[in-house]
Amino acid sequence: MTEASMHTFEIRDYLRQELMPHFMCPGCGHGIALRALLWAIYELDIDKDRLAIVSGIGCSGRVGAYIDANTMHVTHGRPLAYATGLKLARPDLEVIVITGDGDCLAIGGNHLIHACRRNLNFTCLMLNNEVYGMTGGQVSPTTTVDRFTTTTPLGNHEPGFDSCKLAAAAGAGLVGREITLQVPALKNLIKEGINHPGFAFLEIISDCTEIYGRKNQLGESPEMMLSQKASTRSDVYRNTVDQPFRPNAFETGVLARNDRAEYADNYRKHVEKTMDVLKSGD
Repeated sequence: MTEASMHTFEIRDYLRQELMPHFMCPGCGHGIALRALLWAIYELDIDKDRLAIVSGIGCSGRVGAYIDANTMHVTHGRPLAYATGLKLARPDLEVIVITGDGDCLAIGGNHLIHACRRNLNFTCLMLNNEVYGMTGGQVSPTTTVDRFTTTTPLGNHEPGFDSCKLAAAAGAGLVGREITLQVPALKNLIKEGINHPGFAFLEIISDCTEIYGRKNQLGESPEMMLSQKASTRSDVYRNTVDQPFRPNAFETGVLARNDRAEYADNYRKHVEKTMDVLKSGD
């Protein structure tokens, strides 16, 4: 029996309590995502000394600071690049990236593409609340059409970006999506991502009540979360809200799996082969 299985999950065991109270707004879905992540870490019995959390800039980037583990708060859009270097240098660490829709898909979009292409063994959690919440409420790559932000005062006219389709097309080892309302399902999806022997990209549909929800009259957190559920389980729940959170129903769960060679294994085999050639003088 592992140490984790001998007692009930207590989130305080995994938090830097001296940093409380946290900075997140009331009703923010990022706190629920944090709980699901820590619950998954507990059930997988990952030692905090070998857990590395890398986060970027934005509300999602601040989430990593509350985790009592090895944490890196890095530059805007670059957490995947930093995590790549960290995982190659310290393959013994369990590396998890926490990023947001702006951090990951806008300034960090190229890093996401190449992290998927390389398929290095770490996990990326992209918390998608459709807006740059911390820096003023600007439009993001995932903002739904016609939604209002500080930079789209007449409504957004650009189509929302499907990050999971991008990740799957770029070759990510595992791609998945879940909403914060479904906490046990989200926890299980995160566990599956961490256990996958390659790059796992998980989109977590979150909600921003203060900056995004209020401007678009989407209600408070309970209303926003129910409308997320309506738009992701459309056949069952769409009739429970007047206006779905998104006009196009998104699939949830594991969306793609690509069981191909992991980057670090291939890299080390290539280095060994090169060294053998050099030693032989051929």
